[in-house]
Amino acid sequence: MGWLAAGDRYEVTLVEGRVAARATSGSAAGRQLKSLPKALKGHPEVDRLGRLAEWLDRHAAACVAQVDSWMVSSLPVPTGLLARVWPDEAWRSALHDMAVVGDDPDEVGFLRDATDSGELQVVNLDGETVRLSPRTVTVPHPVLLPDLEDLREFAAELGIVQRVEQIHRAMWRRPETLDAKATEVRDFAGGAFRSRFALAARADSLGFRVSGAYATVRVREGGQTVEAAVWIGVPYDDGTETGSLTWHDQEGRALPLHTLGPVAWSEGMRMAAALYAGRAIEKGGNA
Repeated sequence: MGWLAAGDRYEVTLVEGRVAARATSGSAAGRQLKSLPKALKGHPEVDRLGRLAEWLDRHAAACVAQVDSWMVSSLPVPTGLLARVWPDEAWRSALHDMAVVGDDPDEVGFLRDATDSGELQVVNLDGETVRLSPRTVTVPHPVLLPDLEDLREFAAELGIVQRVEQIHRAMWRRPETLDAKATEVRDFAGGAFRSRFALAARADSLGFRVSGAYATVRVREGGQTVEAAVWIGVPYDDGTETGSLTWHDQEGRALPLHTLGPVAWSEGMRMAAALYAGRAIEKGGNA
């Protein structure tokens, strides 16, 4: 965006999401200043730009969250919708280089452009830029991607960096043999935290929902919404430990582990592992 007048001596603008200023007179005229002058603190233009920067941050976070939701739920996304949002920098940043699948489920490509006509440009595994015009595309969860290791190697060669964690997302595959009656996983139980607040704060910072005594994540898979939940303790506990991981249907009924789909299993295990990784580690002779 351009520079806006802020009083008689300065102009302001947004640079990389922060309010920046430059002098309009004197020896420093025309040069961006390293910090905001005290004379501009509380200036209406500075406050307005500050509010705009906050809104842009929230908008960018919302775009990333929406693309992540499409991926976790394997929802078909109309290509026309991608074309409409592509000019928006925040949307483009969230979508750029995401692995997408069109009409052919075995043809995966990294999204590079979406035109006004609804045509997508993707780079396929042969390194060729191809044009696709499917009615919808999916942004597959990595546990569903064929030849994932090849995709990761190719992405490294291209220097691909995804805003939404997809091809390098931590994932778990459900064991083929499970107790038919088992409904919980305790692999990541017993992670000690100094307080329930600290554990809840970690869950929130990682993008998980905190509801009552649980951290949760929802996945829509196979037409069913499944919620994975990890016990994190009740509010105001002085100390707490991560509990078992369970999955529930929309009516709150515990689901047997062997009935879970690959995405629900992977996302539940990912949440439990991420929470457990922040546990307090004992040091010294008693560790």
